[in-house]
Amino acid sequence: MIVSNRQRRLLEVLLKRQGEVTAGEIAEELQISTRTVHREIQELEPILHENRLSLVKKSGIGISIHGKEEDVARFKRLLGASVSANYSSEERKTLILCRLLEEAEPVKLYALAHTLHAAIPTIARDLDEMEPQLRKNGLELVRRRGYGVEIAGEESAKRSLIAMMAQTYLDESDLFGASPEAPSAGPVTAQLLRMAGKKHILDIEQLLWKIEEGWPNRLSDTAYTRLLIRLSVAFARMRAQHWIAPSEETGVQAGSPSPKLERFAQAFGIDWPDAEKAYVQRLIDEVKEAAPPPSATPLEMYGVTLAESAVDLIRAVGKRIDVSFDKDRSLLDGLVRHLGPALERLREGEAIRNPLLPQIRKDYAPLFAAVRSGTDEALRDIEVPDEEIGYLVMHFGAAMERWKMFPRSVRALLVCTSGIGSSKLLAVRINKEIPQIDLIGNYSWYEAARIPQDRYDLIVSTVDLPVEPGRYIKLSPLLTSEEAEKLRAYIRKLAAAPPPPAAGPKDEAGPLERLRRMSAYTSEIVQVLDPFEVYPLELGDRSRDLRAVLTAVLAEVSPKGNLENEERLVEQLIERERHGSQLITDTKLVLFHTRSEWVRKPVLSLFRLDPPLFLGAEGKDEVRQILLMLAPRQLDRPGLEVLSEISAMLLQPEMIRLLEEADADAIKAFISRELESFMRTLENGENEYEHLVQRKSEAERPSKG
Repeated sequence: MIVSNRQRRLLEVLLKRQGEVTAGEIAEELQISTRTVHREIQELEPILHENRLSLVKKSGIGISIHGKEEDVARFKRLLGASVSANYSSEERKTLILCRLLEEAEPVKLYALAHTLHAAIPTIARDLDEMEPQLRKNGLELVRRRGYGVEIAGEESAKRSLIAMMAQTYLDESDLFGASPEAPSAGPVTAQLLRMAGKKHILDIEQLLWKIEEGWPNRLSDTAYTRLLIRLSVAFARMRAQHWIAPSEETGVQAGSPSPKLERFAQAFGIDWPDAEKAYVQRLIDEVKEAAPPPSATPLEMYGVTLAESAVDLIRAVGKRIDVSFDKDRSLLDGLVRHLGPALERLREGEAIRNPLLPQIRKDYAPLFAAVRSGTDEALRDIEVPDEEIGYLVMHFGAAMERWKMFPRSVRALLVCTSGIGSSKLLAVRINKEIPQIDLIGNYSWYEAARIPQDRYDLIVSTVDLPVEPGRYIKLSPLLTSEEAEKLRAYIRKLAAAPPPPAAGPKDEAGPLERLRRMSAYTSEIVQVLDPFEVYPLELGDRSRDLRAVLTAVLAEVSPKGNLENEERLVEQLIERERHGSQLITDTKLVLFHTRSEWVRKPVLSLFRLDPPLFLGAEGKDEVRQILLMLAPRQLDRPGLEVLSEISAMLLQPEMIRLLEEADADAIKAFISRELESFMRTLENGENEYEHLVQRKSEAERPSKG
């Protein structure tokens, strides 16, 4: 079967989407006009008819492919093996790269032109456009008359390029699909799946979990997927006899790779040299080192600035759809974890792919518009594409469902005077239809009127009651479907209200246990604040060298015996800055923080710079204060929460003012008061996110002065 590339993509859209698809939606996804869609569909109808399929067009609804399951499956296989009459420029260049990376010898120009159904000048122009990308990846395009074309460079660089193409052009559904034998979406996808080692990915994943317990679960989805792709590319290249040269892994000592890696060799039947073992070990070690520690909280992993942005986004979206998400910890936690790696990819210029975008736009149109508008307001410093908005919509969509379901149980009194049988019938119907309602008893109105109002949330009655209409809801004993929906709407009104205080004592723990807990937090606070100092730092000519500045900073605190291997610590702090600026918005204060095996005890110190340090991609972000926060890699919960709470204080203008102007005693006094308040919230059961939202509100509240 011969179809054009555009026709193949159009058929893929119709085959992948469930139900009807409008011509406008197809046009938007393929970036063509609706007139072109209708023209292509007319040309495809005979092809579908030959394969016992029909194209059904419903006016005002959309277009769909109809036929028996076996005929649809057979057509998908034919489409996967079809030959494109032409390729787009991007597809051609991808296929050229794949061919050159697979071949061990130079490829003639006319051979590339023949394979891709293109003229030789077209292929030559494609090669010209590919050279900058290859150089950026440490590779060189070699072209000589009579010799052919080849890609020269280290094997590790070639593998990195293949992994990058797989991440750019393939969806997770392609990589982790049902089975390796499933028909591919087209020649480009098929070629990339083969080079990325799709058939190895599930086996690699199982082996990875067997040899390394625990840490893969702490990786972000992006980091985890990237590791699996890089490992599968490595084993696919080994099977194709493309080996890492010993000189490429000179930094790894002989014999250092883990003996557990031999399981990979046994599973794939590879007699691999030491250089390959060292390469695979390095891939694992790099990701393992970057994995957050088991006790890391989202605030620690991604910083206060990102959490603040997530709070702004939640409020901006909630304001547009009139839903209060402020108490939804799951939403804030999910957004912080998602936005951390997502914004990093956007700042690095990586393309975001979202194969579900058309369906999300169709099914969640109002919510999509609200998230799009809210993101533009809350994340002004970065351009967020619609593909990423689609992922954010899924977070808010889940929160909407939680909000509708009312996450806490509702305590209800059942008042029924028409007989005990009817009251039992209504109770059974309520429990079946709305299990969130906790019926705490069946009472007469005389009894219910004397029950304290803090013991229940609402009254369900089968008769009219002499109270305000808002205090009860009247239902029939049979609870019709209309009444069930009326009851759901009633309890949804309570969703935005905070839960009532629980009866009885707030803390079930005994006095001694509470004292132990308070003692642990107090000890951590004293350990952090006692040695706190403000250091003036005269930088001279070092002010434009971040490494020199951080070295000078650590030199001030190191004599206290809390640090070792300051050079490695400097590297860790610089690496953290590369992953995202720690500069506090609208200030000249930067927070440098990390947890490291080279830190013995927590360190909190402030440095005032003269002259200032300049950070940022263009070196224009002025820094006059550095707040240094260091902690051991292994840190218990009290220590972790105390440091996280101090980080959250940076949302308050008063804290910023003191760090800019005040002496050490005034700063310690302020932090001590805030931490004292924080300890009181622990007794009330608040969490770090509620505290963060509270601080954000306080920071935005107009000053009385």
